[in-house]
Amino acid sequence: MASPANSFVGTPYWMAPEVILAMDEGQYDGKVDIWSLGITCIELAERKPPLFNMNAMSALYHIAQNDSPTLQSNEWTDSFRRFVDYCLQKIPQERPTSAELLRHDFVRRDRPLRVLIDLIQRTKDAVRELDNLQYRKMKKILFQETRNGPLNESQEDEEDSEHGTSLIREMDSLGSNHSIPSVSVSTGSQSSSVNSMQEVMEENSSEPVLMHDDESPVNSSSSVVPKKDHVFIRDEAGHGDPRPEPRPTQSVQSQALHYRNRERFATIKSASLVTRQIHEHEQENELREQMSGYKRMRRQHQKQLIALENKLKAEMDEHRLKLQKEVETHANNSSIELEKLAKKQVAIIEKEAKVAAADEKKFQQQILAQQKKDLTTFLESQKKQYKICKEKIKEEMNEDHSTPKKEKQERISKHKENLQHTQAEEEAHLLTQQRLYYDKNCRFFKRKIMIKRHEVEQQNIREELNKKRTQKEMEHAMLIRHDESTRELEYRQLHTLQKLRMDLIRLQHQTELENQLEYNKRRERELHRKHVMELRQQPKNLKAMEMQIKKQFQDTCKVQTKQYKALKNHQLEVTPKNEHKTILKTLKDEQTRKLAILAEQYEQSINEMMASQALRLDEAQEAECQALRLQLQQEMELLNAYQSKIKMQTEAQHERELQKLEQRVSLRRAHLEQKIEEELAALQKERSERIKYLLERQEREIETFDMESLRMGFGNLVTLDFPKEDYR
Repeated sequence: MASPANSFVGTPYWMAPEVILAMDEGQYDGKVDIWSLGITCIELAERKPPLFNMNAMSALYHIAQNDSPTLQSNEWTDSFRRFVDYCLQKIPQERPTSAELLRHDFVRRDRPLRVLIDLIQRTKDAVRELDNLQYRKMKKILFQETRNGPLNESQEDEEDSEHGTSLIREMDSLGSNHSIPSVSVSTGSQSSSVNSMQEVMEENSSEPVLMHDDESPVNSSSSVVPKKDHVFIRDEAGHGDPRPEPRPTQSVQSQALHYRNRERFATIKSASLVTRQIHEHEQENELREQMSGYKRMRRQHQKQLIALENKLKAEMDEHRLKLQKEVETHANNSSIELEKLAKKQVAIIEKEAKVAAADEKKFQQQILAQQKKDLTTFLESQKKQYKICKEKIKEEMNEDHSTPKKEKQERISKHKENLQHTQAEEEAHLLTQQRLYYDKNCRFFKRKIMIKRHEVEQQNIREELNKKRTQKEMEHAMLIRHDESTRELEYRQLHTLQKLRMDLIRLQHQTELENQLEYNKRRERELHRKHVMELRQQPKNLKAMEMQIKKQFQDTCKVQTKQYKALKNHQLEVTPKNEHKTILKTLKDEQTRKLAILAEQYEQSINEMMASQALRLDEAQEAECQALRLQLQQEMELLNAYQSKIKMQTEAQHERELQKLEQRVSLRRAHLEQKIEEELAALQKERSERIKYLLERQEREIETFDMESLRMGFGNLVTLDFPKEDYR
C-alpha cells in the first residue's frame, strides 16, 4: 500500500502515525487517508500543516510520539473542530471511515453553494491587483529614471510599498506560502500563468495592463514601451510625479484574445509566487532526495526483515516436516514390529498347539500301550491262576472218593463257571479302571496343555506389552529430542532475527544522525550565506545612509550659507564702510570655522553610523547563530531521545519476544510431559486391563474345565499323581 504522503512532495507532514510505524511493521489500512484529510483541513485553516516549520526528519519523530494535532485558533466553529479531531484519532481503530465522515454534522450542515467559486474569484482579484501594482511600480521606476534620475528611487519604493502592503497581506492571508507543489515550474509555465492572468484582467478590470507574448512581469517592466501607448495621470496619493498608465492597443487585444482561446484557464497564483516556488522547489530537491533515500532505506530494511522471517519460517517448516516424517517413520516401524510380533506369536501358538496335540496323542498311545500290556499280563495271570485252581479242584476231587463222578463233574463245572465269572468280573473291573485311568490322565494332560497354553499366552501378552512400552519410551525420547532441537532452532532464529533488527535499527539511527548532521550543516551554510549576503549588502546600505547624511550636511551647509549672506548684508548695512573689510574677514573666518566643525560632525556621524550598523549587524548575526544552534541542538536532543526511545522499545520488544518464546517452550514442554505421562498411564492401564482380562479368561477356562471334570467324576486334577501300575 502506498503512503498517502507521497502525493505531498514526499514530506512526512501529512503522514499518519501508523504509516511511519509501517516502515518497520509494514501494515496499515485505508484510514491513513482520513488522517491526511484532517491534516489538510488544518492546512487550509492555518495556511500550513502542523510541524511544517520543523525539519522533515524531526517531524517524523514528533508525529510518531506526540498527541494528535488540533486547530490552534479559536475562530473556527465547534462542528469543524470536532470534525478535525474526529479525523485525527491517534489509534487507527478509533478513526472513522469515509462513510462515517459523510454522516458527520460538519459535512451534512447547510452551506452556500458558491463558496469555493467566491473564494477563487476573491483570490484571483487579489492576485490581479498585486500583479498590476508590481507592473505600475516598475513602470514608474523606469519613468523616474528617464525623467529625474535615480535619486528618488528609495523614496518612490517606500511609497509604492506602502500602497501595496494591504494587497500583499490579503494575498498572504488567502494563499499558503508554505505548501509548495512537488512539480517543477518552468519559465514558460510562469509566462503562461501571467498571460492567462492578464486575460482575466483585460476582461474584468477597468484598467487593463499591457503584456506581451513571452514576457514575464520583470521583462515587461524593464522593456521600453512607446510613449504613444501611454497617458500620464496623477497617482492616487496626490503626488506630482506622473506615472504611465498602460492602455491596450489593437495588437495587445488580439494577443489577449489569442491567449483566451488557447489557455481558457486563469491561474490564481501571482508571478512572484510562481518564481519563489521555482527557487524553493530547486532548494528542496536535496531534502526530498534525502527523505526518499530514508524511505527507501526503511522499505529495504522492512524487505530484509520480511525475507529473513520467510526464510526462518521455511526453515522451521522444513524442520517440523522432518520431525513429523521421523515420527511417522517410527510409528510405521512400531506397527510393523508389532505385526511381526503378532505373527510370530500366532506361529508359536500354532506350533505349541501342534506339539501339544502330538504330545497328547503320544501320551494317549503310551497309556493305551501300557494298558494293553497290563491287560495281557493280567489275562495270562488269570489263565495261570485258572489252571492252578482247576488242578487244585481236580486234586481235591480225586482225593474225595466218596462223591460220585457225576456230582464231581458238576461241582468242577460249577467251580469253573464261578472262577470264569470272577475272572470276567476282574477283567471288566480292570478294563474299567484302565478306561478311568486313561480318561483321567487324558483330562489331566489336557489341563496341563491348557495351563501351558495359558503360560504361552501370558508370555506373549507380556512380550507384546513390553514391546509397546519399549516403543512408547523410544517415541517419548524421540519427542523430547525433537522438542529440544525445536527449542534450539527457535532460540537461534529469534536471536538471528533480533540481531538483524538491531543492526538495521543501528544503521537507521546512524543514517538519521547523518541526515540530521547534514541538515545542520545545510542550515549553517544557509545562515552563513545569508550573513555573507548581508555583509555584501551592507556597503550599499551604508552608502545610502551616507548619502542621506551627506544630503543633510549639504542642506545644513546651504542654510548656513544663506544665514551668512543675510548676516553679511545686515552687518554691511549697519556698519561703517571703513570696517567692512574687517567684518567680512571676521564673518569669513566664522563661516570657515563653523563649516569645519560641521565637516568634523559629518565625519563623526559617518563613523558612528558605520560602527553602529556594523555592531548591529554583528549582534543580529550572532543572535541568529545562537538561535540556530539552540534550535539544532534541541532537534538533535529530540532525535537522540527518539532514537533512545526506539531502542528501548525494541529492546523491550525483544525481551517480550524472548519471554513469550520461553513461555511457549515451557508450555509446550509441559504439554509434552503431560502427554508422556498420560500415554504411559494409558499404556499401564491397558497392560493391567489386558493382563487382568487374560487372567480372568484363563481362570474362567480352568474353572469351566474343572467343573466339567467334576461332572465327569474325575475329582481334583490339580494334585493328580497316579502310579502307572495301580489300576485296582
